[in-house]
Formats: sequence, structure tokens, C-alpha cells
Amino acid sequence: MSDNPVDTNKRTWLIASTCAGAVGGLAVATPFVSTFQPSEKAKAAGAAVEVDISALKPGEKMTVEWRGKPVWIVKRTPEQLESLNKTESQLADPKSERKPSEFTPAYARNQARSIKPEIFVAVGICTHLGCSPSDKFQPGAQPSLPDDWNGGFLCPCHGSTFDIAGRVFKNKPAPDNLEVPPHMYLSDTKLLIGEDKKA
Repeated sequence: MSDNPVDTNKRTWLIASTCAGAVGGLAVATPFVSTFQPSEKAKAAGAAVEVDISALKPGEKMTVEWRGKPVWIVKRTPEQLESLNKTESQLADPKSERKPSEFTPAYARNQARSIKPEIFVAVGICTHLGCSPSDKFQPGAQPSLPDDWNGGFLCPCHGSTFDIAGRVFKNKPAPDNLEVPPHMYLSDTKLLIGEDKKA
């Protein structure tokens, strides 16, 4: 047996100091570790968004957010793709030649404005004053649309119309086609919006 008695006050002080140090270290480490996560500002600045399109049926549209903007993904029907031939002569920029670096990546400078003809990806903001156009997929005469309407989008603010490939019709307030954002396929059912390095 030791002749030195245990100093319980010193033991309590050591235990308390160790616990306080551990809590303090954790408090300091938490904000440091959190800096490795992308900030909301970084996400808004353009972090890519992965989208599963496996449940999207022909004729349907889904919307995701990228850079604070709505991005539409439309799975077009064979009839909708066929309608693109019928609208060519009525469009202001059928080949997406105006401001291509701003509105249409090279891989989408085709009639369907897409990588895969049946899947259309576009930023859902009118190029006139930034309103969001409405879906008008049903062909035929409707309010605010021509009698020979083939389906597409109508901006309710000032009446700009776009075909099902987001190409603006002639003599409308919108000066350009809808923007096609950078995007690429990770698989047949997964899209990455915001990056197109492999496209």
C-alpha cells in the first residue's frame, strides 16, 4: 500500500479539465469540419444537380432547381417530335444560331435541341423579361394560341410562344430560344444538370 493518500480535489480538477478541453476541442473542430461542405452560396453559384428520370413517362415534364432557376426535363412523345418539322418556318431562330454560347450548347444545336431527341432539358425562364412560361402541350386551338398550335410553351406575361424544343416563334417579345443548360447523361435514367464535360 502507498503511504501517499489520494488527493481527490486534484483528481476532480484533472477530470473536469480534461472534459472541458475535449468539449472545447469539439466546439473548435465543428465549424472547421463544416467548411468542407459546399455553402449555400456555392450551391446557388452552380453546383451540378443529379436527376433520376426513370419515372418520367412520354408527354410528362418534371422540374428541378439549378442555380436558383427552374430546369424542365420533358420526355417528348413521337408525335411531339414529329411536330418539330411543322413549326420550322414559323420560328425566329429554328437552328439556334443566335447567341449559341449563351443559349444552346453545341450538342443541342439540332432540331430537337437535345442530346437524346426524346428528352428535352431547358431553363424554364422566358428570354424576354424572365417570366416562367406555362406548358401548352395539347395541340389545337386554345386561348392565346393559334388555331394550328402543335404544342409547346406559352409565356403568359407578354404572349411569347415556344415550340416543344423551346424555340421561339417569330414576331414575339422573347428575342431568343429558351436556354438549354449544360447537362450530360450519367446513365440512361440519370442526368447531371450543370456539367457537360463528357457530352
